[in-house]
Amino acid sequence: MKKSYLTTTCLLFVLFFVSSAFISSNSTNSYLGGEGKFVPTTKVTPKLLSDKCSRNRSSDASITHVMLHFCSNAAQKPTNPYNLKDILNVFETYKVSAHYIIDREGIIHHLVNENRAAHHAGKGTLSHEAHRHNDLNGRSIGIEMMAIGTQTEMSKFISTSTYQKIDKKDVGFTEAQYKSLDRLLKDIESRHTDISHDRKHIVGHDQYAPSRRSDPGSLFDWKKIGLTQN
Repeated sequence: MKKSYLTTTCLLFVLFFVSSAFISSNSTNSYLGGEGKFVPTTKVTPKLLSDKCSRNRSSDASITHVMLHFCSNAAQKPTNPYNLKDILNVFETYKVSAHYIIDREGIIHHLVNENRAAHHAGKGTLSHEAHRHNDLNGRSIGIEMMAIGTQTEMSKFISTSTYQKIDKKDVGFTEAQYKSLDRLLKDIESRHTDISHDRKHIVGHDQYAPSRRSDPGSLFDWKKIGLTQN
C-alpha cells in the first residue's frame, strides 16, 4: 500500500511539471500579469525580474511611449559583454529594469510585466513635452537591446582601454535584433493605442536624458523599424 501511494504521488508530481511546460493561453495571461492589453501576443521568453526592479503603475495611467535602450556588461567583461545572466544580475543589484531585452540572436526576453512600471527612464524631459518632467517610467514601456555604441558614446560608462578590448563584431546592432524589435513594437502598438509609430512616441533614452545617456545612439538605424533619424 505504501509503495503504491508513493508511486502515485511521484506520477502526479511528474505530470504536474509536464503539464506546466504546456501553458494554455489563459494561463499565460494570468502568469504575465493581468488584462489582455498588458500581455504580449508575439513570442517572448519569460525571465521576470524581482519586483524590487519595478513598481505598480497608477491605476489611471495610460501607456503612451516606448523607450529604446542599449545595454551590455562591457564594463566588467569587455571580451564577453552579452551574457544574459550577468546583465540581469546588474539589473537586480541596482534595482533597474526594462520590460524587454532583445539579445544578439533576436530572442525577446520578457523581464517586467507591462502592468508594472519598469525602472528604465529615470529623470528627464522630451523636447516635445517640455511641460512634463521625470514621469516617463510611469507611462512607457522600456526595451533594452544588447548592444554597444561608439567609443565616444560609451565613454560615459567605460574607459578607452576597456573599450579597445571589445571585439568589433560586438559593437552596434544585429539584423536579428531589428527584426525582433519591429515585431515587438507592432505588437505593443496594437495593444496600446496611445502609442503612435513615430519619433514622438518611440523614443531613445538619449532624447529624454541627453546629459547622462547616449543610447540607443548613432549606430542604431531607425529606418530598420520604419522611422527616420532625428
